[in-house]
Amino acid sequence: MSHAFTPAFRERLAGACAAFPRIAHEGGNLKRAAVALTLTAADDGSGQTAFVLTRRAASLRAHSGQWALPGGRLDPGETLEEAALRELSEEVGLDLPQSEILGLLDDYPTRSGYVITPVVAWLRDPAALRPNPAEVASTHLIRLDYIAAPDAVDFETIPESDRPLIRLRISEEHRIHAPTAAVVYQLRELVAGRVTRVTDLEQPVFAWR
Repeated sequence: MSHAFTPAFRERLAGACAAFPRIAHEGGNLKRAAVALTLTAADDGSGQTAFVLTRRAASLRAHSGQWALPGGRLDPGETLEEAALRELSEEVGLDLPQSEILGLLDDYPTRSGYVITPVVAWLRDPAALRPNPAEVASTHLIRLDYIAAPDAVDFETIPESDRPLIRLRISEEHRIHAPTAAVVYQLRELVAGRVTRVTDLEQPVFAWR
């Protein structure tokens, strides 16, 4: 399905986010984090909507070289929205106003002790992306219609868990896993008009720390 990067699509998605019956994680000792699901125009001249995905810098101590959404742990006193906007500024040089936040998706508790909240945002001009080389090796714009393909998502079983392991294709060569794949998958489903829960989707064993 085509998702042209237009004001009409922004309005439709904002309405879907506003109506989304979000599930917030309660209790426990998990650390709070926010990630930005930032929608913008694809960079291939198609006029389609894409989301911003990064490849983490090889020099980072944690999760170096991995695919990730801009995000991180909340600072004391920050809201989820403020944390997502701060991380966008620190990682990819974006200074978005609060008015460009469309809404929040379900919290995703991770195996490594965090609960991640996806914050959906709108970026009018992708040329504004300025990756910070200390944190980000590269930025990539992944089209929504690409991940909407029936064969873009698959689920596996692993002996270590009875939960399904999600893999989401972002190119012919690359696939991503939860937690990033889980929250992107929920966005994909929301765009398609479906409410799909993702907290039961498993992470690969290498991410269990």
